Amino acid sequence: MNTASHVIVGLSGGVDSAVSALLLTEAGYRVEGLFMKNWEDDDSDSVCTAAEDLADAKQVCRELDIPLHQANFAREYREQVFGYCLREYRAGRTPNPDILCNQRIKFRAFLDYALRLGADAVATGHYAGVTDSEDGLCLLRGADGDKDQSYFLYTLQQDQLARAIFPLAELDKPRVRALAADAGFDNFDKKDSTGICFIGERDFRAFLGRYIESAPGPMVTPDGEPVGEHVGLSFYTIGQRRGLDLGGRTGHGEGPWYVVDKLLRENRLVVAQGHDHPLLMSDALEAGQLFWVAGTPPRMPLRCTAKTRYRQRDQGCRLSALAGGRVRVDFDSPQRAVAPGQSVVFYDGTRCLGGGVIETRHRDTRREETPVRGLV
Repeated sequence: MNTASHVIVGLSGGVDSAVSALLLTEAGYRVEGLFMKNWEDDDSDSVCTAAEDLADAKQVCRELDIPLHQANFAREYREQVFGYCLREYRAGRTPNPDILCNQRIKFRAFLDYALRLGADAVATGHYAGVTDSEDGLCLLRGADGDKDQSYFLYTLQQDQLARAIFPLAELDKPRVRALAADAGFDNFDKKDSTGICFIGERDFRAFLGRYIESAPGPMVTPDGEPVGEHVGLSFYTIGQRRGLDLGGRTGHGEGPWYVVDKLLRENRLVVAQGHDHPLLMSDALEAGQLFWVAGTPPRMPLRCTAKTRYRQRDQGCRLSALAGGRVRVDFDSPQRAVAPGQSVVFYDGTRCLGGGVIETRHRDTRREETPVRGLV
């Protein structure tokens, strides 16, 4: 895995981090666990499972006979992750807090804390891998294609990867659950966590509404026909179907409606019918805030593959350098629901090259039947 001997595992209470601790213990490492508290909420309606998760982490440590530390990174999370996300939502973009959490909390605040405790490295239950190459350390996809989480780790730099261990790199989820059951872990069949980490299973719009004022405005078709009212552009993302409250409209048939654009200056939400409506399709995008795993940008133009969202299949593309350290990504085929604020992540086979935050999207206007203002 690497040359570390003393490893602190970030135990979330889930089965993946539990089996990571198990594998490291069996491999002869000196292992300790650390349970992180990254969110504090006075909301009585919260369904946060922190107490249950902590109990599961303690049971794993008892079974493995390893110590468990606890650390509160709630302040760092609010300042460095949640604050950024609120600014992005207010600007009409759709951020990915899980990516920022890995960059700023799990592989910075947690890593620094673990090093102060005397650890050589930290480990997590991510389905990803690290290996050496002539260019330095490489971030690899997890062997389980359905669980690969390298998309969420593309911001990690060489110093962070040098202290990171991903014991699940070569395993799939069924094998992980089987190992947990054999080890006597109570969480062997625990449901995978879903949604944004600090929100849990709560209604996202209601939660966000506690921090962002609603700014209602017209909901219109691409040709400007009013069909409803939105509650605020911050609460919608490109490609969204649910929560539009648009039933059948006279002259529009019964097909579902989707968000195809957000006109910020006019506070208008543009919606259209059709899962693959032309306005949802982008031929290219521009991205900034780039992170390259190798530490330096690759030579461009570059042929590679990319994902604009987690679980998307790899898409062939061509990267071109732009001014200001940005890139343009031209796809081999049109991409659906590219959302500014989300991340585009680049790959060369099993190797994650890096990625950046989507700033603008482009489309071939020759495919467009009805133009709409606001989309480049």
